[in-house]
Amino acid sequence: MSRALTPPEPVSHSLPFRIQPLVNPLLTLATAALLIVIFPRLSWTWLAPLALAPLLIACARETSWRRRFLLGWGAGVVFWCGMCPWIQFVLEVHGGMGRWGGWGCYALFGLYKGLPMAAFAVLAGFLMGRWYAIPATAALWAGMEMLHAWMGFAWLTLGNAGIDMPLPMRLAPITGVYGLSFLFAMLSCAVASIALRRRRRELTWLFMLVPLLILPRGPRPTQGGERALVVQPNFDTEATWTEESLRETELQLAQLSRARGATMIVWPEVPAPFYEADPQFREYAAQIARTSETNFLLGVVAYTHARQPLNSAIMLDPAGNTLGRYDKMNLVPFGEFIPPLFSFVNRITQEIGDFVPGARVVTFPVRDRTAGAFICYESVLPGFVRRFTLSGANVLLNLSNDGYFGNSAAHEQHLAIVRMRAAENRRWILRATNDGISATIDPRGRVRDSLVPFARTASLLPYGYETTLTPYVRYGDWFGWGCLAIGLALSLCARYMPRRD
Repeated sequence: MSRALTPPEPVSHSLPFRIQPLVNPLLTLATAALLIVIFPRLSWTWLAPLALAPLLIACARETSWRRRFLLGWGAGVVFWCGMCPWIQFVLEVHGGMGRWGGWGCYALFGLYKGLPMAAFAVLAGFLMGRWYAIPATAALWAGMEMLHAWMGFAWLTLGNAGIDMPLPMRLAPITGVYGLSFLFAMLSCAVASIALRRRRRELTWLFMLVPLLILPRGPRPTQGGERALVVQPNFDTEATWTEESLRETELQLAQLSRARGATMIVWPEVPAPFYEADPQFREYAAQIARTSETNFLLGVVAYTHARQPLNSAIMLDPAGNTLGRYDKMNLVPFGEFIPPLFSFVNRITQEIGDFVPGARVVTFPVRDRTAGAFICYESVLPGFVRRFTLSGANVLLNLSNDGYFGNSAAHEQHLAIVRMRAAENRRWILRATNDGISATIDPRGRVRDSLVPFARTASLLPYGYETTLTPYVRYGDWFGWGCLAIGLALSLCARYMPRRD
């Protein structure tokens, strides 16, 4: 005869007060609020180790997995909508959907992106009464963050809040950002365990964090031995281009791109309708490289043999010859292509036809060194960015056009994401954007210099070349995938195995 499965014993009985119906929803909303305020623009990063604690307390109190699902889903919807309100603006203004269409799709976005937190809440509820809750819950959270890119849209993770914390940042070149997420989730679970009056010996799991003290410190600040001219055009993303306005724009950019002593000139991601196949534009770009006697990296629209558009970056040598072209491999839904199920939605960009993805990672020679350029949204994919370093890049470049974000926190958020990529790869990153934030970032993830946002300007920014390969570059997201496997396995064990603690 089979034995009936017994759900984990609820831990809510240990609380010194009677649970009221609104307590759990308020706790989950508190986690959503904490996750919002730790990121730009408020950047109250000191709250990161506490952010998940209210949700975990609610999960421990709630015995019904269905109600935990709803609690987690609600927290996820509030978090994603609160962190990315600029998505509504993008859809309404640049997507041409109007106010109600923009708000409707924005709500659907929140409902969809809230699902991973709903799944986390269900599984965390099984774990919170167990003696191994602290590491298991942290592993589950870090692993679930890995799924955001798989779901079609990734942005800030919990670990990104640690970009200015020297001790947690020792993990970045080893585990990637997911190691920092694991660290903060562990601390949140410890706080929740204390609030739930769990056994004190369960806090001994925190000794796992002691090795942080002996990990190598981040590199000391340096000025960088090279200089690159980074150009920030600050073009209106909704401008209607004519032949006359385009030529006037090219003249202005040529004036901004005059530099002596620069190793490179860097333009952002396709700031205007610049087509690689246009002979007049190709000669114009070549002349900038020849005049400055330096390498020139710029964003262009290229085409496949089947005349399908590509979002690309090309590198010219000091003689104006093309050294190589990288075609963006990870496209933005609704920005660069429309998923078939959403054919009624307008694309944000104005190129004729959907863009198609590139096929391979490309690096460019820069004198006796190598550069790798990833484009815009690709910065949110740590496992992808490391491929440029693994392919030999001694310096990384990020070309982006954040003009679609308006005057929102998305500019600061995107910069924080790129900074983490620099720390994971231990590479300088030169970031050129249309309207900001253009900057140079050192191998520890510190912004060394930046351009004034929302201004048409250019500046010589310092950078350097690095050759060492970090464990993260060598082995990729081993930690994140390991956390996902361990977190799911322990959650299932907690659900289906009798309690022994």
